[in-house]
Amino acid sequence: MAGRSDDNKGKDAGIARLALIGNYLPRMCGLATFTTDCHRALQVRYPDVAVDVYAMDDHPGRYAYPSAVTAAIAQDDPSAYVAAARQIEASGAQAIWVQHEYGIYGGVAGDYLLTLLDRTTLPVIVTLHTILERPNVDERRVMEALLRRAARVVVMAERGRDILRRVYGASPRQVVMVPHGVPDRELISPDTLKPRFGWVGREVVLTFGLLAPNKGIETMIEALPAVAERHPHVLYVVLGSTHPNLVAHEGEAYRDRLKALAAELGVAGNVAFIDEFFEHDQLIEYLQAADIYATPYNNPAQITSGTLSYAIGVGKAVISTPYVHATEILADGHGVLVDFGDVAAFAREIDRLLSSERDRTRLMQRAYDRGRTMIWPRLAEAMMHEIAAIVAARPRRLVKSASVVKPLMPDFAAVERMSDSTGMYQHAIYSVPDRRHGYCIDDNARALILTGTMDLEPATRDKWMTIYASFIQYAWNPDVRRFRNFMRFDRSWCEEEGSEDSNGRTLWALGVTARDAVDRKHRDWAMMMFDMTGSMALELGSLRAQAFAMLGAAAILEARPGHQLAREILEKFPDQHLALLAEARRPAWTWFEIVLAYDNARVPQALIAAGRALDRPDYVQRGLETLRWIVDKQTSPEGRFRAIGHESFGRPYAEPLQFDQQPLEAHATVEACAEAYAASGDHRWMEEAERAYGWFLGANDLDLPLATSADGGCFDGLMPTGINRNQGAESILALQLASCAISGLSIAAQSVAGPTRVVA
Repeated sequence: MAGRSDDNKGKDAGIARLALIGNYLPRMCGLATFTTDCHRALQVRYPDVAVDVYAMDDHPGRYAYPSAVTAAIAQDDPSAYVAAARQIEASGAQAIWVQHEYGIYGGVAGDYLLTLLDRTTLPVIVTLHTILERPNVDERRVMEALLRRAARVVVMAERGRDILRRVYGASPRQVVMVPHGVPDRELISPDTLKPRFGWVGREVVLTFGLLAPNKGIETMIEALPAVAERHPHVLYVVLGSTHPNLVAHEGEAYRDRLKALAAELGVAGNVAFIDEFFEHDQLIEYLQAADIYATPYNNPAQITSGTLSYAIGVGKAVISTPYVHATEILADGHGVLVDFGDVAAFAREIDRLLSSERDRTRLMQRAYDRGRTMIWPRLAEAMMHEIAAIVAARPRRLVKSASVVKPLMPDFAAVERMSDSTGMYQHAIYSVPDRRHGYCIDDNARALILTGTMDLEPATRDKWMTIYASFIQYAWNPDVRRFRNFMRFDRSWCEEEGSEDSNGRTLWALGVTARDAVDRKHRDWAMMMFDMTGSMALELGSLRAQAFAMLGAAAILEARPGHQLAREILEKFPDQHLALLAEARRPAWTWFEIVLAYDNARVPQALIAAGRALDRPDYVQRGLETLRWIVDKQTSPEGRFRAIGHESFGRPYAEPLQFDQQPLEAHATVEACAEAYAASGDHRWMEEAERAYGWFLGANDLDLPLATSADGGCFDGLMPTGINRNQGAESILALQLASCAISGLSIAAQSVAGPTRVVA
């Protein structure tokens, strides 16, 4: 093996830790062998670089993985991919090296892998073991997503580079060719090892790998009668266990059919089936003991063959069908190619090589010389070179000092773009409304609040407020006394009643509209609807749904101080929330639940609003206390706002993770801090509101603005790899409502009277 030189260490390239994802021994498959060999090669060549192996596991609990495996990822468990992403992010790894093969990752066409990669910030390099020239829709989708995510894509045959460019539109600069690694062994005469296997006096032709119908073994067996006629001591060795997937489907029926074929042709004594999955060293010795290696595969598109690479690496005379990898590695006289299924050609070429020791020896030497360029240390060096390059090219974010937030002027353009005569669409593909997902009452309730809050031209305000109000009115289902939520594009409802959250949020919108709408007709309508529907708030069991209803009730009491139902709602829930707080509380956990979720700041905001409405300073103080706690959890080490994203949900007493950050959380925090400022007069809450608002403008973990100031739009969130560039209703409304809130807060701070204070 080539010696290591100090100027080629991974450490010197700035690489200290990698994450390696793929199958791993003792799982029985070629990819597991490859990943294991890659890991060993990196360990030997770069001993100072830590390589964490994440093994794909098709049968959790079956394999006794060695200590080299950091974690196993259950193939069909989506949460396992998310957990692995978290572990990789926390490990200090600087890059991820993925071994990709269809069938080893869960989901449709293996798209669970994308779940993992999209939840990490690290640069990714992917080795492709299969590249389909005619992919189906899902296979194309997954491959194109991998190409978008990967900084480098490694192929093991030049044809792979061509397919990626021609079929998938890959950039030539992104794709590199690194040959399959091979062991570094001496070139020896097969006769020196034949006694070990009882092959003395036999002329041995070997095929190895997991046994499956696509390996073309039938072709070789059918060629044996002609070969045996001239070489009666020929022995065709079929080395390897049956593929586990085939065993699960039909047991050993395929192997039995091959044995029956040999018996039928009268060559049973010339065929040896060795049913075992061999470890690396044993496998190499079997290869070295063979005179000829045959790969009669019948799949022309096979772009990688580890078995063929190993045979070349130890200097075998190879006879193969012309699949992609074979045509490249055996080109220029480094092996013999015969057509697919050509029994006569296999018989002729085997006879020729067995009959001429000179031809066979020359072919062995040429193969061995080519193999020297493919030994594992060369692969490790090539991969480390590419990994160091993508790590060095990774953008380094400079921590910027805090700056004064200059709010955007509220802009209705994007809201109008996402709306029609029925209401506001839920989702968009980029900035174009996606009609497939229709409408929901959550977004139309928020849009109703916005039209009552934003300074709009009277005709525009009247038009859109009426449309959003009409959606809410039509959503009410008197038979079950609940609002429906989801509506299809054809205006048919998807359910008879919506979630508790959607019902609570609708009551909130009605309360705010009854208080803030410019036109009396809209205020009167909203009060009527609240009176008709509001009693269902008393039946809500969800913490956030209750909080939303409380915010609506507090707004109603501002509009009509003696409103009995609104007061009843506000009196019912705060003590329940404080009981939840007491139950979940720990020394470092001042929250109402043992987990974090969405719209977190709304819960303390509702408690503060209830305290102000009911003249209960104790509610206000508990609300301020819990808001301080959640704001602290939403602060990055650099002091920026960090929205608690979906990846943080449902983790008991756990610190929040960095992504996936949503505009909803920044909006909620701005309005909750405005409520806190109104209650306390503490300018700290002004600063916190501005910090949360700054998240929209680029004061966030990625230094990327989510607001598109030219048209009032807002992207859907911050992912580890950048911005989610879709602009759905929730995100656009979050930005515009936050802009209104931050402007109102600025006006309140500058007013002579100042905020209304509630003192404990």
